[in-house]
Amino acid sequence: MRLPAQARQTALDLIDFIDASPSPWHAVASAEVRLQAGGFTRLEEGARWQLAAGGRHYVVRGGASLIAFVLGSQPLAEAGFRIVGAHTDSPGLRLKPRPALGDDGLMRLAVEVYGGPILATFADRDLSLAGRVVLRTASGPRAHLLRFEQPLLRLPNLAIHMNREVNEQGLKFDKQTELPLILGLLDVEEGADAFLRSMLADAVKGEAADLLSWELAAYDVQPGSLWGADEAFIASRQLDNLASCHAALAALTASAAPTASCVAALFDHEEVGSESAAGAGGSLITDVLARIGLALGLDDEDRRRARAHSFFVSADMAHAYQPNFPAAYEPDHKLRVNGGPVIKSHAGQRYATEAETAARFMDLCQQAEVPCQHYAHRGNLGCGSTIGPIVAARLGIASVDVGSPMWAMHSARESAGARDPAYMIAALAALYAS
Repeated sequence: MRLPAQARQTALDLIDFIDASPSPWHAVASAEVRLQAGGFTRLEEGARWQLAAGGRHYVVRGGASLIAFVLGSQPLAEAGFRIVGAHTDSPGLRLKPRPALGDDGLMRLAVEVYGGPILATFADRDLSLAGRVVLRTASGPRAHLLRFEQPLLRLPNLAIHMNREVNEQGLKFDKQTELPLILGLLDVEEGADAFLRSMLADAVKGEAADLLSWELAAYDVQPGSLWGADEAFIASRQLDNLASCHAALAALTASAAPTASCVAALFDHEEVGSESAAGAGGSLITDVLARIGLALGLDDEDRRRARAHSFFVSADMAHAYQPNFPAAYEPDHKLRVNGGPVIKSHAGQRYATEAETAARFMDLCQQAEVPCQHYAHRGNLGCGSTIGPIVAARLGIASVDVGSPMWAMHSARESAGARDPAYMIAALAALYAS
């Protein structure tokens, strides 16, 4: 079945967004470009906010978390907020503060594991570096985005002749000794550390002596693509969870004159627990909502009324059924790629969904004329979680966990359905219009 033109255009736009966003800091920068094109202005946390109905604004914390909002036409205490939450970070490999290793004639970079990546999928791929570096300036330290687009790094596999059981036992890496990434041949006179510092400083047009610190991730340089018969699928890095960020931004920027105040909250650090100043477990979301209420003249009673009239959608990716591994799935909850948004439920509150909030999201999908699916995790497997329960507990508002189905979550290269991005955007647009 041929991919509809609009769905194809949306899928390609998602690929462009991910290709431009190899790190959470780049994801926020990409989001800013789209928000500014949609008439949003940036607010600073250290300034006083002047807000009015119809205002379109966003705020950034820590460089990798962003909250954007459109103030609705109806009184906030009566209409409340419509909030979509997602996360900008993805599992992978991050450089250590002093990563340069020089031995055996090679320069290697020591890394530590961020979140829960499928480590084997990072082997034998064209990797590079992206993130941010901080330089000393006359006015104080200043952060710069950094991205090397060419392949710089590699994690070569051990030949099967030296690992005869790899196909039976699986490919495994010791996280300390077997993950350093090869960067190049060692120049004994210059040394690995000096070479790395010069390379990073040169990339941002600075001096190596002024390079103070960095947060850098290894990323797969292969661009995203459509694949399969009739281009039915997407292949890309970081679908978890930049696909949800993209959907939230697309739906919010398309919201012209909503009655309720609409919010898209994109958080860093979800993959490592969210407990940070910029994570969903921090104060960012409560700070922003409180400041909106204050700027609009709400007292404490009305701010609580606003939350009572609000609805929060936690948007993260979901596990599509892979028929090669039927034992990994709950029998009556087999998600289909290109089958539409997924409502995720868990009795132990790993997801924030309740019966009423699930029904409410089902109604939104019906309004948007998109299919809807339901997911429960297999009972004898540990279940992951999302920002849903964290934000729901902090805000005390009705919440649901949803996502788009995908394969190979946390792989260096993931896959999903090419129709699903448009489905999710339509469902979130219906939320913002409600």
